Amino acid sequence: MKKVSASTIERLSMYLHLLREMAADGVTKISSEELAAKCGTSAAQVRKDLSFFGTFGKRGLGYSVDELIKALRGILGLERRWRVALVGAGKIGAALLAYQDFARQGFDIVAVFDVDPKKIGKEWHDLTIQSDDQMELALRAGIDIAIVAVPAEAAQAVVKRITGAGVRAILNFAPTKLNVPDTVAVKTVNMAMELEGLSYALVNDTRGPRTVNTRPAASAGMRDSNG
Repeated sequence: MKKVSASTIERLSMYLHLLREMAADGVTKISSEELAAKCGTSAAQVRKDLSFFGTFGKRGLGYSVDELIKALRGILGLERRWRVALVGAGKIGAALLAYQDFARQGFDIVAVFDVDPKKIGKEWHDLTIQSDDQMELALRAGIDIAIVAVPAEAAQAVVKRITGAGVRAILNFAPTKLNVPDTVAVKTVNMAMELEGLSYALVNDTRGPRTVNTRPAASAGMRDSNG
């Protein structure tokens, strides 16, 4: 299989979410042109993105919405459930834990860690906040993905412990670049950069606000390298 870019994977995820919405509205067929229009891309791009993974749909007939949803779920690894640990029980951590779509999509937050003695032992939804002293042991017990929601100055040290415990996928909310081994995938969510992208769209588009992809290529990468 050809190397697939992070931007392609992001578009596949966007296609999947839109297809789910259409399926809920009773739509059974869709063309690449229609899907592209909803995603703000081109029909050629839709077809190219899907072509990395096989042949879908029939020329002149479009795609079966249900079949394409099933295919995209398989491509994105959503046919199984993933065990997730949340590191950082602050405001961002609380919002993430309350986000119900994680569980709906197969991502189960099963552990929460923090360094604050005032928070340790408190109940968060169905979980008890654990001391970060227990983190490595819990991660080695079978965590697939770690979410890092700690201050920027603490993030690199936390990530070093996470990767040392064998976790190979990290969703990072700390506003800092992380250095990780080549075998570890990192997705960084930088909310300030997202807002900057929106401000650029507002001051540079005389047609008024519209749907735009504001995520810069650097923050969309699947791995922050050491370079």
